[in-house]
Amino acid sequence: MSERREDGVFRDEGDDDDAAVEEAAALVTSDLEQLQSERSELVDTLRRVQADFENYRKRVLREQTALVDRATDRLVEQLLPILDSFEGALGAIARGTPEVDKLLDGVQGIHAQLTSVLEKAGLERIDANGAAFDPNEHEAVLQDEGSDEPHVAETMRTGYKLKGKVIRPAMVKVTHQGSA
Repeated sequence: MSERREDGVFRDEGDDDDAAVEEAAALVTSDLEQLQSERSELVDTLRRVQADFENYRKRVLREQTALVDRATDRLVEQLLPILDSFEGALGAIARGTPEVDKLLDGVQGIHAQLTSVLEKAGLERIDANGAAFDPNEHEAVLQDEGSDEPHVAETMRTGYKLKGKVIRPAMVKVTHQGSA
């Protein structure tokens, strides 16, 4: 059965159903597009937040590691004079009586323990005697004339590196070619 619309055009009752379905489909499509757009924005936001958090975590880890390294550096630098004193004491004690031998063994044991702990922290001695003079690792406090290129003739105070970085240069006597 046909019906006359307000504008004077006849239409079937099925036309109303088709129009309603099309209108509903358009509404659903519009909602779906809006939801997909919102979902994409939220996924992008989530990815940015995850990346920011990962960068933050890495930065904090680097800062904590640097802080521990600086604290270790300072502690090792403060222990170097004690290590020097032990080495001086070991050089001054002469073996002889059983009591002196026991004392020497004790001091050597303590020295070995201290050296071991510092080596585990990354401390290494700068072997200077006979080496070519390197101003990055050696501090020349005395000099003699010789026939070669500048080299270390004697170590006055041991130098040290901590994790490959010079924390105290070796105090040395340098022999170098004299000017003629």
